[in-house]
Amino acid sequence: MSQSPLHAFDRATRLVASADGSLSGSADPAYAHAVGPFGGITAATLLNAALTHPQRIGTPVALTVNYAGPVAEGEFRIDAVPVRTNRSTQHWSITLAQGGEVSTTASAVFALRRETWTATDAGFPEAPPPAGLTPLDTAKLTPWFRNYEIRLIRGRMLDTSRPADELDSLTQFWIRDEPPRPLDFASLAAICDSFYPRIFVRRPLWVAAGTVSMTTYFHADEAQLAAQGSRPVLGSARASHFGRGYHDQSAEIWSDAGALLATSHQIVYYKE
Repeated sequence: MSQSPLHAFDRATRLVASADGSLSGSADPAYAHAVGPFGGITAATLLNAALTHPQRIGTPVALTVNYAGPVAEGEFRIDAVPVRTNRSTQHWSITLAQGGEVSTTASAVFALRRETWTATDAGFPEAPPPAGLTPLDTAKLTPWFRNYEIRLIRGRMLDTSRPADELDSLTQFWIRDEPPRPLDFASLAAICDSFYPRIFVRRPLWVAAGTVSMTTYFHADEAQLAAQGSRPVLGSARASHFGRGYHDQSAEIWSDAGALLATSHQIVYYKE
């Protein structure tokens, strides 16, 4: 019996162990962005290095990725080291290098989580169901967009038709992998970086811009991700401040049942 072809996301985040304990992967052109690969696929690949490590315990709680330099198309090396393991938490240092030079650094926290009192202070955004929205036309966008079905609610990129007194930085959309793929921690990490820079929404002019550092906090457990399956999740992102060449971004990713799956915070460089 022939095997099903590997999903593009799994192909792009696939890692091969080397004899010295390092991992090798390759930047997939299907997830190419303006300069190097889509930052979300890099984050997912770094997280995957810890997820697949034989010493890993628990599930991810936090992932911080620092984009020190561009990742070129082709092979790269990842070193993932569990720098400390406690009874219920594990701390990781992860680096991605090409040609002997580090391109990306990351730290991650995993934990053996347990049932406790639970509450969500953030409110589930009011949003129309995805079935009634038209998918974004990604044909003219950079390649990585074509790996996602995005149904935009508000906050279109470079929308010059919005009145000046209505400008804000909020974007909301339904999103899932294309073709559909069951949600897991790696794909959730990638989706947390699927929002274009907030400056393109707040001040709809084209400028050079890119994420410098991003931290993602995982609130979902494996059962919640399994329950979500391949259905679209609701993403919401906005900035708090723009100035001196940088703006922040805070994002939320919700299940279609109203569960907060992850939050992320990043700092974005822009140049005029």
